[in-house]
Amino acid sequence: MARQAINIGSSANDGTGDPLRTAFDKINDNFVELYGTDDDSKTLAANLDINGHNIISTRSNEDIRILPAGTGGVIASAVRIAGTTISSDDSSFININEGLVVDGPLNVSGATTLSTSLALATGATVTGIDNGALGSSATLLATQGAIKTYVDSQVTAQDLDLAGDSGTGAVDLDSQSLTIAGGTGLTSVAGSQTVTLNIDSTVATLTGSQTLTNKVLTAPTINAATMTGTVTVDSISMADNTITTGASNANLELDASGTGSVRLIAPTTAVSTLTTADITTTGTHTVTGQSDIDDVRIKDNGITTNTSNANLELSANGSGVVDVKDAMTTVGQTITGNVVIDGQFDIDNISISGNGIIATNSGGGININPNATGQITLGGTVVQVPGLMAATDINVTSNVLLGADCLITTNVSNADINIDANGTGSVYIDELRFRDNNITTHVTNANLELTTDGTGTIELQTNTNVTGTITASTALSAPTLTRTGNMSIDVSGYVVIDADAGDIYLKDDGTNFAILSNSAGNLEIKSGNTTALSMTGANVAAQGNLSVAGAFIGSRQAISGAGAINLTTLFTELTTTGTDAYSLANGTVGQVKIITMGVDGGDATITPTTFANGTSITMDAVNDSVTLIYGANGWVVLASQNITINA
Repeated sequence: MARQAINIGSSANDGTGDPLRTAFDKINDNFVELYGTDDDSKTLAANLDINGHNIISTRSNEDIRILPAGTGGVIASAVRIAGTTISSDDSSFININEGLVVDGPLNVSGATTLSTSLALATGATVTGIDNGALGSSATLLATQGAIKTYVDSQVTAQDLDLAGDSGTGAVDLDSQSLTIAGGTGLTSVAGSQTVTLNIDSTVATLTGSQTLTNKVLTAPTINAATMTGTVTVDSISMADNTITTGASNANLELDASGTGSVRLIAPTTAVSTLTTADITTTGTHTVTGQSDIDDVRIKDNGITTNTSNANLELSANGSGVVDVKDAMTTVGQTITGNVVIDGQFDIDNISISGNGIIATNSGGGININPNATGQITLGGTVVQVPGLMAATDINVTSNVLLGADCLITTNVSNADINIDANGTGSVYIDELRFRDNNITTHVTNANLELTTDGTGTIELQTNTNVTGTITASTALSAPTLTRTGNMSIDVSGYVVIDADAGDIYLKDDGTNFAILSNSAGNLEIKSGNTTALSMTGANVAAQGNLSVAGAFIGSRQAISGAGAINLTTLFTELTTTGTDAYSLANGTVGQVKIITMGVDGGDATITPTTFANGTSITMDAVNDSVTLIYGANGWVVLASQNITINA
């Protein structure tokens, strides 16, 4: 029976899939197909069973194949072949890539070609030998094991004479390696003859401790070798702790590969000293750490002397000068002797150029301060001040003093101080101009500021006097501050308008359009002379119709769990945590209340104190809502969504 697929439909619970009984019936059939009967026999596939420890093909004369994917193999901890034959299914060779150990007799009945040595145990027989592999005598193979055992135990290197082929004088090892261990190695056999080993064009491997004296090695690979005496590599000689060049006048160069660098590694002692003769280098040299050159030390971004109390001198050669390109910061410098500066001399915000002392920062002043009782003496016949002069305690004339508090006072009792400009001229004090009855600023865009000292106030006095009973019209005849154009009031703190009569009038060209009145401590706003809004605490009462051009947004109460629904917000949103009960007190006639369920954790029952439509309201789902208005008969339902009104 073929495998049966279960129809699961197009989406969850869409009703198009198999019913449960049909689906599980298919599952049972598939398991029966997989496991077979309840005995030890299990069906792996249509024609392959497992019975006990056996995998059995149910089709006659069929092979059982284990086929790994790709380059995978079949791995078993031990393999036992029940029959007597191992064969290839395509009549090709069977390769054994690792060593093969045969503990019992080995019978080879077919033609055999051996590319390497074959070690046979005693009693092993080989028939059908290929003469190209072992020669004409099959007896040689039978005795090879005994010969090898004898040579290994009895014959030494001194007993073994390798004679060359006839006429050539060379020993052919047929690409095999020759290892000579111990002893003194290879030496010449007579006079100054040279012993040459050519082993399949490869480099000989010397193990153990070897001594090579006056030998020429061409392109060798030497690993962890110890050499004594002078070693010459090309034209470089190494002897003791000296590396020299053998070519006349040749340079000794150390060159790293790629982006590598040449590093001098210090010994493990506390002080490392590198002694050299004169060195001339070209290029950039990077020194990480401290560099000491004679008595001068360079470390990080500092140049110092490393000798106690030694001076650090910067001196140019011949007529050269020390040229400092960037800004220089100094601390507590003392200069002894004359300093000659040809050109401009800048000190902080003061520039000295020619015979002038100039402040270089914008709006900066120049301060000349003598110490203690010292005085400032300005020489010359005339001291000219072309601009403003501010002074303290300066005797301007015999009768006028400039006081310490920046006041111009007279030292003559009851005398006036007159500042009078000539003709139509004006009097200027700092940035103010006084002319006729006007006070103006003579600096472009400057503010005119009136301030007082301490708790003093600025008072505007006029000749306007109001007599009799003060009414709204007569009160507004008080002194007036006028301005042609716009006027702005900009303060850093509060703006306080204190009207003791209780009313603040807003007028347009003398005509009243609004009044802000004090009504028993609350604000009352009048349009013209008619009350429009009356306020009592946070409550606002509109005396006429109220039109809203935009959205009307009320405040929100959020309740989680049972509780009381308030009367201070327009909207209440419920979050139930079970079967919760809510109360709603009586409101004010005309009051509107909106209640909705935001989170459904159980049913919500709302019981108004007075309910015109029933006794209570039940909500059981998210977005259930009711809009109520309070009237003469209590709360009345204006609109609802999915609620239940309980009788």
